[in-house]
Order: sequence, then structure tokens, then C-alpha cells
Amino acid sequence: ESDLLKKQIILLMTDTTRKDMVGCYGNKKMFTPNLDALAQEGIRYENAYTCQPVCGPARSAIFTGTFPHSNGMVTNGVPLGANVKTIGQRLTDNGIKCGYIGKWHLDGGDYFGLGCCPEGWDADYWYDMKCYLNELSENERVCSRQPNESFQPDFSEEFTYAHRCSDRAIRFLDQYKEEDFFLTVSYDEPHGPSLCPAPYNTMYRGFKFEPSAKFTDDLKNKPLMQQLWAGDKLTADEKQINQSSEGLALFLGCNSFVDYEMGRVLDVIKEKMPNAMVIYTSDHGDMLGAHRLFSKNAAIYDEVTNIPLIIKGGEKGKVITTPASHIDITPTVMDYFGLRIPKLLEGKSMLPQIYDTTLKINSEVYTEFTRYEIDHDGFGGLQIMRGVISENYKLAVNLLDKDEFYDLKKDPDEMVNEIDNPEYLEIICKYHKKLVTHMNDTRDLYRGYQWSLRDWNKGYIPRWDNEGFTRQRENEEYEPRQLDYDTGLPMKKAVRSKYLYEMGENNDKGKV
Repeated sequence: ESDLLKKQIILLMTDTTRKDMVGCYGNKKMFTPNLDALAQEGIRYENAYTCQPVCGPARSAIFTGTFPHSNGMVTNGVPLGANVKTIGQRLTDNGIKCGYIGKWHLDGGDYFGLGCCPEGWDADYWYDMKCYLNELSENERVCSRQPNESFQPDFSEEFTYAHRCSDRAIRFLDQYKEEDFFLTVSYDEPHGPSLCPAPYNTMYRGFKFEPSAKFTDDLKNKPLMQQLWAGDKLTADEKQINQSSEGLALFLGCNSFVDYEMGRVLDVIKEKMPNAMVIYTSDHGDMLGAHRLFSKNAAIYDEVTNIPLIIKGGEKGKVITTPASHIDITPTVMDYFGLRIPKLLEGKSMLPQIYDTTLKINSEVYTEFTRYEIDHDGFGGLQIMRGVISENYKLAVNLLDKDEFYDLKKDPDEMVNEIDNPEYLEIICKYHKKLVTHMNDTRDLYRGYQWSLRDWNKGYIPRWDNEGFTRQRENEEYEPRQLDYDTGLPMKKAVRSKYLYEMGENNDKGKV
């Protein structure tokens, strides 16, 4: 009975796990028994999406509840804004224990991080990848980055980052099993170098995906960026793109290995805190040859944006097909702990839906891209994309390139870009209005008339004032209310119509 009164959440996370790399999502060739069992005990979201398909920005949305364009992490290699608070800080300030074990990628350092525990998290359990490297000799560090080490006869699971993260998580669970807590266990696996021991290292030898039209996409009528990204794959045949390789086999083997490591943690949860809420997700996916593309970038394709999301702690064995988003995780966690959701957060609590899967939280969700990484000149450089996704449609406005619109019911493989099809113009404009409204509502740093000045958006007249609103920041918990420019007094609301103000209305009436 006392266990039912405790509030405990464990967020498990992997890096670069596509939705179809988890068996319960329908690919019977994927061996992920622990995640499959978790889905049986909870809810599986079919249409959950990352906020940006690249590591750091994706995580920034998960752990702050604000989009990358709001929190400052618009690319890998830059830190969160100085006045941006993480879920760990918010919970700790309300007396809830918070542990973070694993890959962080939010401190603006290199791939491995700075090795320093950020505010709001338990320093005794902090363990980013720099902490892991600090445990290794110079030779071991080099080995930890070499995929072929997986095939050395003395290679053991104990050497891997995943195993050491699980060990630490198990210690945390044992120490705090009688307390309220929020624990994140963030594995780097199966991301390269994809180290994993036997039998996982050879489990997928010879594997290749089922033949699909996706591997034959000629990318005509698609963004130039995608054609450049495909490179010499643009003229390759399907067999050259969809083929077995040691790299793919090891990547998928490591995916099964990290499922095993999560299973170790899940076993302890089941034994010591069976009523805890468990959330599993991944930051983004990988194209793996679909549409002739590899890795990830400014694309709205399912392979990189549609991530696995499984939540145990409400209804059991249910599947939700309405859209879900990483942006909703922080408000959901705050709601679970009975805390007020700040106005600053840009998502919604999913908690009502977790307890009653007939409820709908989102009709559409949003994803974006600005840049892959600050210290890479390649990867397409600046690629500013904003997208809106529903169960039926996807619209991507590629600010410096060709836009995309996909009818997911008619074209689930996202092969036919309908952006220039007049039959879809009305629905395209409807989704475009949603997207521009979202950019305005979230004070997107990059908003402007250019998002509406598109070839297909006939009759649009750009204006110097753009949408004609001012929107100041609302961060009522950690800093004073911002002051109204015209009065010097604390603002009453964060949104003001500039046009009403110019027409002679006073400030109070001019605020909407």
C-alpha cells in the first residue's frame, strides 16, 4: 500500500533507435524482449515524434519542455540558454530526488560532455560519457571507440558504457526505493561505435531490410539538400543501398544488447517498485538507406523523426495512434508529481491519456531543424526546417529549399511530394497556418515573413511587421516578470497585438 503512495519515474533512453528497431512495433526480426514486455505492460505510441532529429536538440526538448529554438540548443555543440531550467532543477526545487545517469549532450562540450553534474541532479550518480572515459586507460579509451573491439575474444559487457550505466542505475534504485524520485538512464548505445559482446555482435550477420520502394526514391521534386545528402547513392540501385554489412549488423546487435541492459534495470524495478512509472524512448532514428539517405539531418521522414515511445504506469497493453511528442514529457512528469505546469513549457501533460487511452492530447505535433552541429562544416550546413505532423499529413517548410507535403494514408512511404499539387493546396495552407501559429506561440527565434512567402502560397503579401505581435518571455518561477516596454511595469500577459496598439488602444486593451 505504501508503494502505491510513492511517486517514482524511470526514464530509459537509447540513442539512434528507430521505431522499427523495437520488435513490438512489428519487425519480428528485431530481438528486443524487454522493451516488448514493457509495451505489454503499458502503452505503445505509434506516432510519437522527436522535436529535432539530432542528438543535442532532441534532448533539449525532452529535458526542458521547450523547443530547441526556444532553449537555444538549435544544434549539437552549443549549450542550453543560461536561464533555461531542466526538469531535474524543477523537481529538485520541489523536494523530489533526481538522478541522471548516461549521455547528456546538453552542456555545449564535445561528444562526451564535460563530466560535470549540472544543477538539479544528484552528483553522486552523475555519469556522462566523459566520466566513463575518465575510468579508462589511454589504450582503453581508444578501444572504446573502435567497433572491431566487439570481436576480440576477451571483450566483455562489463567494459561497455551501457553496462556501467545499468550498474549505476541499479544502485540508485536500491538506495532510493522508499522515496519519491525521477531517474533518467540515458544510454549511448546503439549509436556508433556500437560496441557489444557475444552473442549480440554476430546476431544480425547477413541482415538486410525487406525490399521496399523507399530504397528506390529518385528524390526528384524533393529538396536539393536531400539530393546532395544522397551523393553517389542517388544513382545506385536498390541492392547497393539495401545490403547487409558488418556495420549494420553490429548496430542492430548493439540495439539488442542495450535492450538486455535495460532489462537488468527493469527487473529491479519490477521487484522493488512495481508501481513506478517507466518511460522508454529514443532521441531520433537513422535513415539506414531509406530514400537513399544515411544517418540523420533536416528531414521529416519517419525513419529519423518517428521514434519509439512506451509508457508503463497507466493502462496496459494499449496502442495509441494519435500524435505524441517529446515536448510533452517534461509537463507529463511535472503533472505526475502533482506540480503546476509552468506557462513557459511548450508541451502538454500526457498523464490523462496515460490513464485513459481514449483521450486525445494532440491533433498534430511539430518538429524542426536548424543545423546538425556547430563544429562540422559539412552535414549540409545551415538547413532551417519547420514541420507539422498529424496522423494523415506531414508538411515541412524548408526555408532555404523546396518544401514538402506528404499524404500519409495514400503514401505511407513518403515517396510523393505533393507540395505543388493543386488538389492539396487547401489542406497545405491549413497546415501551414498551424505551423506559423506554432512558431509565433513559441516565439521561434527564426520566424519571419519568409515562412509564408512560398511559391505555392499564392497571394501572400509580406509585411515589415510580419505577424504583428510582440511576445515576451514568461518564466514566472525563476526570474522576475519581464517589464513592458511602453510602461516599465511588469507585463500582465506575454502577448500583445501591435496593430491594436498602433490603432490607439491602451496597453491593457491591446493585450490579447
